[in-house]
Amino acid sequence: MNDLIKVRKIVTHVENIFHEGGPPHTEPIKKGAVLIVLENPYAGSYVEDITPMMEALKPIGLDAANQLIELLGGVEQIQSYGKGSIVGEAGELEHGALWHVPGGYAMREALGGALAIVPSAKKVGGIGCRLDIPITHINASYVRSHFDALEVYVQDAPRANELIYGLVMTTGGRTHPRVGGMTVEQISVNDGQR
Repeated sequence: MNDLIKVRKIVTHVENIFHEGGPPHTEPIKKGAVLIVLENPYAGSYVEDITPMMEALKPIGLDAANQLIELLGGVEQIQSYGKGSIVGEAGELEHGALWHVPGGYAMREALGGALAIVPSAKKVGGIGCRLDIPITHINASYVRSHFDALEVYVQDAPRANELIYGLVMTTGGRTHPRVGGMTVEQISVNDGQR
């Protein structure tokens, strides 16, 4: 493993949602997350060139994406995704932004070339900090039934000199979507937007 990457732990989370008060589904919609807790090599000082870590994170992102896909039942099951990061107090928000390429491109690659931009969120926070990671459809960002979020956290992280990088995927949209807009069946232009 690269000297810049020192993983303390990996946390996985899967929800099986049958209903939210409406008719129960026979097959639940699954929402899952993989959260990687690792040392922030740039914590505590300003470093001009932080891009070496972005390169070093690429295999970590791909491993996490593949792990999450397996947890949710395989590539053909995945309909939505998102990514996020929480930076410990001795770091800076830009250290969270290092996850954009390794996290986003990893999911798109692992899913066989998903088309939509991967939505993201990032923040600086202390131990137990929570983050709402936004979620959209993997091939068309405007599919309204798949606008969602998953709240994630790790109970003992991030420490001041740590980062949490997270990936989220789902096997469907919201459980009982009823607010109209573009549906999965209406996706017609493969540009990741409409």
